[in-house]
Amino acid sequence: MIKSKISNNSKILILGGCRSGKSSQALQLAENMGPRRIFVATCVPHDKEMQRRVDLHRHERGDSWTTREVPLDLAGTIRKTGSSADVMLVDCLTLWLSNLLMENDDEARIKESIRDLAQAVGSAACGVILVSNEVGAGIVPENRLARHYRDLAGWTNQAMAAVCDRVVWTVAGIPVTIKPSPQECAP
Repeated sequence: MIKSKISNNSKILILGGCRSGKSSQALQLAENMGPRRIFVATCVPHDKEMQRRVDLHRHERGDSWTTREVPLDLAGTIRKTGSSADVMLVDCLTLWLSNLLMENDDEARIKESIRDLAQAVGSAACGVILVSNEVGAGIVPENRLARHYRDLAGWTNQAMAAVCDRVVWTVAGIPVTIKPSPQECAP
């Protein structure tokens, strides 16, 4: 758990690899940011295995959360519902990017959606926690679509990190604050 002070209006980006503990970390943080919590789910389950994952995550959150299923319009959702929440948790940005790519592979349009989301997060009336995968730390993918996706994920993570007060890298269930610097987090 992040030890330094988190304000109720904080904007937080939690990054990590698959099964690194980032979603659990995000839930713990959000639980302490107020009782009006909105979970913004970007996943569109296309098979039974993914539907089981969605059901498990919904069960883990419990009844104290309002869930919004938003595969594409994250910026609009933050703008429309942010004033009715203490915190909005968006899980996850890399699934959102997949949805955008499936909708339209126009890089300029996707980058505009990324900029729009960054603006919405930065000006949100409530706290916002974003969960995203770090997919650029591995090998260079062999096909164009995978390289394009990896690049978009990197640009998305950079744009969100720029507007967030705090960025946390989660490794093996351990959150490491990278923004503000660890020195700035000391009591």
